[in-house]
Amino acid sequence: MSLINNNSENTPIKITNYVRLGNTGLKVSPLCLGCMSFGSSKWEPWVLEEEESLKILKRAFDLGINFFDTADVYSNGESERILGKFLKENQIPRENVVLATKVFSPVDHSGQQENKIKSLGKGIPNTFGLSRKHIMHAVDYSLKNLQTDYIDLYIIHRWDNNTPIEETMEALHDLVKSGKVRYIGASSMWAWQFAKAQHVAEMKGWTKFVSMQNLYNLVYREEEREMIPLCIDQKVTLTPWSPLARGLLARASELIRAETNQENQDSATTRANSDFYAKAMKNSLKESDLEILRRVDELSSKKQCTNAQLSLAWMLHKPFVSSPVIGVTKLENIEANIAACYIQLSEEELKYLEEPYQAKAVMGNLQ
Repeated sequence: MSLINNNSENTPIKITNYVRLGNTGLKVSPLCLGCMSFGSSKWEPWVLEEEESLKILKRAFDLGINFFDTADVYSNGESERILGKFLKENQIPRENVVLATKVFSPVDHSGQQENKIKSLGKGIPNTFGLSRKHIMHAVDYSLKNLQTDYIDLYIIHRWDNNTPIEETMEALHDLVKSGKVRYIGASSMWAWQFAKAQHVAEMKGWTKFVSMQNLYNLVYREEEREMIPLCIDQKVTLTPWSPLARGLLARASELIRAETNQENQDSATTRANSDFYAKAMKNSLKESDLEILRRVDELSSKKQCTNAQLSLAWMLHKPFVSSPVIGVTKLENIEANIAACYIQLSEEELKYLEEPYQAKAVMGNLQ
């Protein structure tokens, strides 16, 4: 059975089937729309302004995406504000969407829109991290931006080495009990740190994490060594970030041609040329990764789909993944990404894509 061509008239472009967020009863779309690229270009040059952001949010919702991921630090609250405005202006019932946001990084409230992540640890005390004080302040800030009275999934963006995990977990538990938060999740960290947090919560009878948002894709699979087995054991689902390796997997054919000198350069986006992780991922590519890109390109051609669709389809076949977080800056890419939900890959094809992978330096959970 041939796979779906995104340009075919028969291509399903709307999500109709929803999945449980791991071991919870919460139903989410199999793709989560990441909102890091919505906000202000003053924060980062690749970020879309409000008008374009609202169009993409509307299109995604109309096509069945009900899961949206943002953070207080994205454009210093502008990303959350735009998401909240979208819901209010379109009169979308709150129960029809699942909102995830994050806490940890410093937010610039001066109006300058500076990306404070780059100066983490050098700002005003208590304006970042996972102390009880900062968490309680940050959640109210996010609720105001989102124009809602609760957050479905509240995620700790990174591990805080300067705050006892007991303080963090109790604060998060109190937010759940207060009704401001429904579920809690975590993002990139070492497996031992995540295990410690879960253990503390279990021993104290506090709320445990239900999701892990970590870096995971075809050319970065280091999480399979410890974090993913831990999550499977703990019945914690994955909502991976950068499932397309900051666009590298979407441009597999171009990168291969560039490598063989058939082209001088690939059509990298502004983000690919300026984002820290995008540059780090591209610079870390080795021969084994190029072979993966070759196989992605080869199999996409065979399946009559794009490199991006095939790479997303590979991830969607992983039983421990509920909903990868996708970044979109063009309307047409929403439909293209949704088409990946309908692509079927055999065990042999999955193995063919994974075979060349070789270990590499850890990235993503480093502060």
